[in-house]
This record gives sequence, C-alpha cells and structure tokens, in this order.
Amino acid sequence: MTVGTSGTGGGFEKFCAGETDISDASRPIKDEEKALCEKKGIKYEEFQVANDGLSVVVSKDNDFVECLTVEQLKKIWEPGSKVNNWKQVDSKFPDEKLELFGAGTDSGTFDYFTDAINGEEGASRTDYSPSEDDNVTVQGVSGSKGGLGYFGLSYYEENKDKLKVLKVDGGDGCVEPTTDTVQDGSYKPLSRPLFIYPKATSLDKAEVEGFVEYYVENNASIAEKAQFVPLNAEQETELKKDLETLKAQHKS
Repeated sequence: MTVGTSGTGGGFEKFCAGETDISDASRPIKDEEKALCEKKGIKYEEFQVANDGLSVVVSKDNDFVECLTVEQLKKIWEPGSKVNNWKQVDSKFPDEKLELFGAGTDSGTFDYFTDAINGEEGASRTDYSPSEDDNVTVQGVSGSKGGLGYFGLSYYEENKDKLKVLKVDGGDGCVEPTTDTVQDGSYKPLSRPLFIYPKATSLDKAEVEGFVEYYVENNASIAEKAQFVPLNAEQETELKKDLETLKAQHKS
C-alpha cells in the first residue's frame, strides 16, 4: 500500500480520479468534489475517525487573561503583525512583553491554526519561536510571564501542571477547550472532526478491507497515539454503522 502526502483538497482530487483507495481529510468532502467522484463512478463512505482540538496556552504566572476572541488572536498572529505587548491586545491588559511560541511551518497544526484564526492556511507572522517539538513550546511559554503558544489539546492535558489554558470566543462567548467541547464542536474555531473516505470497490483488496476494519476497531487508541481527541459514544456508533454501509455498498 502506498501512502501519498498532500492536503485534503489534493487528496480528494486523486481519490475522485480513482488513483487512491482511501482519502484522509480534515474537513468534509465539498459538493464539487462529490460531483467529481460521481462523474467517475467512485462510491465511498465518510468515516469520522477522531476529533481535533487546539489549545491556546499562557504561563501559570499570567493572572490577567482568561479568554481571547478570534479577533484578538488574529491581531496577534496575522502576517505582518507588530503586536509585541499584551497592552496592544487589550488596553485592560498590563504593559507586559508578549512572547510567541507555536508550531513549525511543516506542521498540520500550523496549517490548521493559521486557517482557523487568520483565514488562510500558512498565513502567519514569522517573528515567533517555531518548533515541531511541542516540548519546546511548553518550556518557552511556561518560562515567560508574557508567553503565548498553541498546540494540540491532548498535549496541554499532559502539561497542565506547567501551563494555563485560555478560553476562546469564536462569536458565541468564551469556551474552554475540553474533550467534550471539542467532540460537540462548541469550542470553535479550534476544533474540527477528522475523516477517512474509503472507496467501496477497494474492499475487493483484502489489505484495504483489513486496514479499514482495523481503523474502525481501534479508532480510540489510534486517535490517542496521534494526540487527537477520540470519538464520543454517539460518534463511535455512527462509525460502526458507516462500516456496515460501506460493506453493503461494496456487495451491491
């Protein structure tokens, strides 16, 4: 089995052209992609396999911020931003130097955060401390009173003794990132479902069928190992139903 690398959109292009058996996706398939698949006679099923949530963190010594709006996060992180003091974020905040830590540009976390906050994947100010190693971000933020960083929620949960997590206001008030708020989508825009799209006819291949069955059976441990938020009971039931639907499609 070959695993190729591309973004969700590029993946669907190959999938709907009949080049791949399974497409991974960090968003649902779009109508125009569905139309492409239909045109090529590609039948598939959408499996939600995990939830993704990012946390925005500050130092435990930070006693002045509990919640940031998406607008404030954008003001801090947008390309060309010169915000380097908390007072510039909100006049009620103290005159405290703002030090930024975040994901490296090769990371899916970077793509997701920039898209959700700045409205475009990869659009970010560049004068921050980037790292592909979340430990470096933990050390940087925890060691700086004015530090601010972001990474996956599960990584915050492993380091909650060293950091303080912020609530985010995506338009409906301040919401704290938790397993529940990520699973139900109320923590927005920094939570999202993750999918795989298996092609029905690819179940002809024993290795594809085996892989998909394994994925469904072990979705919780796979999500945890990948530092994602597992499915809740309702989502888990839906996933098992989707597998049965795919198998029925395959037989028909």
